Amino acid sequence: MDILESLLKGASTRIFQAGGIDSPLVTKRRSRMCVGIRASHRSLLPDGVVLNVSSSGVTYFMEPREAVELNNMEVRLSNSEKAEELAILSLLTSEIAESKTEIRYLLDRILEVDLASARATYARWMNGVCPIFGLEGCEVVQSSKKDHSLSVDIEGIRHPVLLESSLRSLPTDLVSKAGGSVHLDKGGCLMESGRLSGVSDFPMPIDIKIGNTTKVVVISGPNTGGKTASMKTLGLASLMSKAGMYLPAKNQPRLPWFDLVLADIGDHQSLEQNLSTFSGHISRICKILEMASKESLVLIDEIGSGTDPSEGVALAASILHYLKDRANLAVVTTHYADLSRLKETETGFENAAMEFSLETLQPTYRILWGCTGDSNALTIAKSIGFDEKVIDRAQKWVERLMPDKQKERKGLLYQSLMEERKTLEAQSRRAASLHSEIMELYHEIQDEAEDLDRREAALKAKETQQIQRELKAAKSQIDAVVNNFENQLKSANADQYNLLIRESEAAIASIVEVHHPSDSLSANERDRSPYIPQLGEQVHVKGFGDKLATLVEAPGDDGTVLLQYGKMRVRLNLRNIEAIPSERNADATSSVPRSKRLGQLRRNSERTPAEANKDEEVSYGPLVQTSKNTMDLRGMRVEEASHHLEMAISVSGSHRVLFVVHGMGTGAVKERALEILRNHSRVAKFEQESPMNYGCTVAYIK
Repeated sequence: MDILESLLKGASTRIFQAGGIDSPLVTKRRSRMCVGIRASHRSLLPDGVVLNVSSSGVTYFMEPREAVELNNMEVRLSNSEKAEELAILSLLTSEIAESKTEIRYLLDRILEVDLASARATYARWMNGVCPIFGLEGCEVVQSSKKDHSLSVDIEGIRHPVLLESSLRSLPTDLVSKAGGSVHLDKGGCLMESGRLSGVSDFPMPIDIKIGNTTKVVVISGPNTGGKTASMKTLGLASLMSKAGMYLPAKNQPRLPWFDLVLADIGDHQSLEQNLSTFSGHISRICKILEMASKESLVLIDEIGSGTDPSEGVALAASILHYLKDRANLAVVTTHYADLSRLKETETGFENAAMEFSLETLQPTYRILWGCTGDSNALTIAKSIGFDEKVIDRAQKWVERLMPDKQKERKGLLYQSLMEERKTLEAQSRRAASLHSEIMELYHEIQDEAEDLDRREAALKAKETQQIQRELKAAKSQIDAVVNNFENQLKSANADQYNLLIRESEAAIASIVEVHHPSDSLSANERDRSPYIPQLGEQVHVKGFGDKLATLVEAPGDDGTVLLQYGKMRVRLNLRNIEAIPSERNADATSSVPRSKRLGQLRRNSERTPAEANKDEEVSYGPLVQTSKNTMDLRGMRVEEASHHLEMAISVSGSHRVLFVVHGMGTGAVKERALEILRNHSRVAKFEQESPMNYGCTVAYIK
């Protein structure tokens, strides 16, 4: 092949030099290598073979006589190569055919893995949770928090199709953050640990709670209130669960295994099939009744509509009675009040209503289980700008059809129930807030408690190093005295021996006295009987300066007492405490200590809703000092302390307390701190130090 190319390049170069072509050209025509040449210069290749001619006829593609044999050889070798390739491919094909079963098995497994991966990716994208099925007569692993009286227990589920469109409209970074907040639980289920709170409230989450004894659910309420969307959400949740998909809900949804999901939703009018709205509706329901079984889910939208109301109600009631005995669960929507009254006379029926705000004249898209909703047709028509004369005339007709103002009484009852619901929700939010604060405090105290062992070990190590340094210093001083004594002894006479000995002993005694713990008790004090305090009394502790401690445990037989100083408790001998003057004791015992945080939280939880709403603006965090709500100014200069205190006040959360530790000292830092707290706009009030908390001021942040 190389010889052939070299030969053709040489020939093409000669043709170019002779003016037979614009540039050397070596190409392939009819599977043979050739050169390009002008028709007028074909004589440059005598005995050459013309393989092809250009479309214009100007250029000939000729095979030189010297290249004929080489081209023949190249064609033979190429044919042999193709034959060998076909042989190899045939061999490989036969081997693949022998492994057909294994390959198909692997393809099926790859398909399963790919499908599982797709389901997991979709669940992660929409923050899905794993549903569980409840089957009659079968044991299903249940959560301890589940109410087993419910056959369908789904909390906070969103319509999957609407949620998908909502997520696609969000920025990619927000959706990726939401997806990253999902983790696997012990059972391999994707569990939700965080949502896109505040990013999008569409679609509105709903709760679906249906009891085990319920066979038919009648959903009523206003138009555009979400009846059909809620019913579709239940159907989609059933189909997604059967397909192994996770649901966009909270906690762990529970629902039965439905063998079929039969739905009649929308208008099936057909001119081609000569079907009216009612005919299409009834023909679809007829097929549903034929296919429904004891394990089916039936969804019917606006049952009995499209015909005379009296006949429509009668037919709808009969269909619901039939479905109660033939289907696992039937969910229907309606504007007929008579269908909502079936619950009062028949077992197995349940009502649900779509909530409607009379204040905003807009639906809230929330389901109220066990309630009956109004259509609110006149209210909705008025809110969208309908003629008031038409509305007033329709209202008069309603009053004629509903004697004794039943609708008004019903509306007042509904409004009263809504107010009670709001009150209960406010109490629930308050309880959740208190629980959150308690858990936050618990974790802070737990973190500090876990750190006590490390701090105790560090303190012991520090004290040990200090004692070792003191021992080393004392030993070096004593060694110096002994060396000095030995040096002086060498040059002293016999009369000076006693003097040198006394001087050395005195020096060693002074060194020992410096490093020996001081004992402030005199002989008279040792002989005097110890002071016996009473439980709860405040006493002086020797060695603590002018500070007080409170007796929290009666004196024991071993002559010791348990005292509390701030947050620290210590057991001391009775000889180390003394009584305080009577007038100061009276002042100290009359002061009321500050409430502990847990006590305040308990009192807040026992308040009525009215008191909670009244004091909500001035309620502060619990008064327990932790490392996160403490600003320690000790050891700082006045300017530095002012800067740090102002920054701490600025970054403190609303309705929180700040413990400002300024110490005693000269009082300059304390005075500056009090001046800042007195004049700062975010400080509502502050409490100065008390006998139980010297050197610390508590500030209440707005």
